[in-house]
Amino acid sequence: MPRRTTGTPTTPAHTDATASASAEAETAPRVPPQGLRPTAIPQPLPTDVFADLLVAVLSGHRPVHSMLRHTRGRAYDELAWLAERGPLRTRGARPVVRDIGYFEPRPGAIEAFARVGAGDRLRAMAFRLELGQDRRWRCTAVELGGPRPPRPETD
Repeated sequence: MPRRTTGTPTTPAHTDATASASAEAETAPRVPPQGLRPTAIPQPLPTDVFADLLVAVLSGHRPVHSMLRHTRGRAYDELAWLAERGPLRTRGARPVVRDIGYFEPRPGAIEAFARVGAGDRLRAMAFRLELGQDRRWRCTAVELGGPRPPRPETD
């Protein structure tokens, strides 16, 4: 076993060449060692992103119109109708997505559910995502907590 010594370690004196080399190393771009490639940053699943966006809208923390470019078809109307009633608005505890599950009925389509908790309350939310030709996911349907009551008839 090597012996430990106490005291201050000795450091070599810096020369002008050493100082200029270290200054160049600080300004030069860092290149990974040979054979190592930078790893890609993992991206969140579209179900996670949309669940958070939908909860923010339905709880009143984001305006409904922020979902215009993220919806397609009747989904925006459904979301606006739900948000108008503020189903996830609570006092004190901010709603959070506790769990997400999903099913892919076909490539480019995801049917997802989320359990949303606020304090001791737990709600269910279901939504459908479809992949557009521009390779962006859009919400095409959203439901909250079971069947929706019928809308009042308008003349």
